[in-house]
Amino acid sequence: MRVVKIADQDNVAVVVAPTSKGDAIDGTSLHVLCDIPQGHKVALVDLKKGDPVIRYGVILGYALEDIKAGGWVNEFNLALPSSPEVKDLVAGSKGKVLTDLPERKTWMGYDNGPDLPAGSRNMLGIITSVQCVAGVVRNAADKIRREILPNYPNVDDVVPIVHPYGCGVAIKADDADIPIRSVRNVSHHPNFGGQILAVGLGCEKLTMDMILSPEENNPDNVIILQECNGYDAMISSICEAAKRKLEILNKRKRVELPLSKLRIGAQCGGSDAFSGISANPTIGYAFDLLAAGGATVLFSEVTEVRDGVHLLAERCSSEKTVEKLKKEISWYDEYLARQHVDRSANPAPGNKKGGLSNIVEKAMGSIAKSGHSPIADVIGPGETPTCNGLIFAATPASDIVCGPSQLASGIVMQLFSTGRGTTYGLQAIPVYKICTQHSMKKQWPDLFDLDAGFVVTGEKTIAELGTELYNHILDVVSGQKTYAEKYGLYNDIIVFNPAPIT
Repeated sequence: MRVVKIADQDNVAVVVAPTSKGDAIDGTSLHVLCDIPQGHKVALVDLKKGDPVIRYGVILGYALEDIKAGGWVNEFNLALPSSPEVKDLVAGSKGKVLTDLPERKTWMGYDNGPDLPAGSRNMLGIITSVQCVAGVVRNAADKIRREILPNYPNVDDVVPIVHPYGCGVAIKADDADIPIRSVRNVSHHPNFGGQILAVGLGCEKLTMDMILSPEENNPDNVIILQECNGYDAMISSICEAAKRKLEILNKRKRVELPLSKLRIGAQCGGSDAFSGISANPTIGYAFDLLAAGGATVLFSEVTEVRDGVHLLAERCSSEKTVEKLKKEISWYDEYLARQHVDRSANPAPGNKKGGLSNIVEKAMGSIAKSGHSPIADVIGPGETPTCNGLIFAATPASDIVCGPSQLASGIVMQLFSTGRGTTYGLQAIPVYKICTQHSMKKQWPDLFDLDAGFVVTGEKTIAELGTELYNHILDVVSGQKTYAEKYGLYNDIIVFNPAPIT
């Protein structure tokens, strides 16, 4: 029976396939003492009650009972350890910059001008200031896509940005700046080519001057439904404005660009014990290649890095960056504490079924997406980076909130790893799915863009598959479609709003 052990000091390993009592463990003299599901942990040594259980070279927790070598280690016999103290975090020099880089260092994208990230797609975005207008905007977008867009062959799509924010909210609350900046920054997404088309109701709290600059907030860019004479006039006004914008967007062409013009993100969802073995380290290697070449790459999910935050601090390039890391992590700790929960609320039943016993184990696998590069900056949810390199964007871990938060930060592609499977997608950018093992690719052959199971079986190294992923990324941002795009799999835009609902 094949098992995967990450670090030399680990005293548990992950079983690659479902295991039966009595099966021999490869490379050892041990036999399994009971049936162990695929992806779960087997003890490699005798563990006494209270002994540390070590995987990834870190303590996942402490044994709640004696566990014999060959025994099953799971959520029921493992006590959660304390999380690292934020106040003790210090900057370090453990970030490593790759020097052996691929020859390919350019991509074909839509240039948005100096000092701005380029687009991977050419789209008309229709921004909304409040959920009340969602139905009209969606109908207008459908009509534009069906009747008008065919006249503009160089434009890829029409994207209605509808979200649950805008009214019935405490617009001046302390944390209201998070959803407001998120809507504002999505309005100026690189894939929208600088063209503004915004639709409001007219009586909402989130007014257009909070989203747009004074120069942008004008009748050419903004339609207020309460100023229109009925439904037909609303649809007609949006369509006429769209034609003006599409005329401009249709003139855009892809041009060869350096990696410094590229900004992408990554998140994981439906994770399992193989996420930190195959898919996430593969993303991490590709991120290392991109960051070393000058691109901007974002990783996120606060509760899924919380237990490894000290490891992130050691890769922060400056004390200023560490202080920003402390600020964001502390804010999230307090946010959870207000509702009397902590990071242990994160793992889902599917995570545990896939072998992740607790949030520490999940965090160690999640952090693998960040590779080994120095962390150049830390930003809040929905903020835009001010430098290139590896960025920690401190978003919630929820797939449907992390994705839109990274979108607001200006990513033009997202890598999404999963071990359990998900049909998640975002309409404004290509989402590229990576499964952790062959069985998942076999079950969903037409939904996963890359199978990282080759790392689990030893058929490919992380470096080999990571380099392959690097080239796939450049292909996709240059126009190649992902499965999510092919099937039109798009989730709602859920803007993170920690402020009160009134």
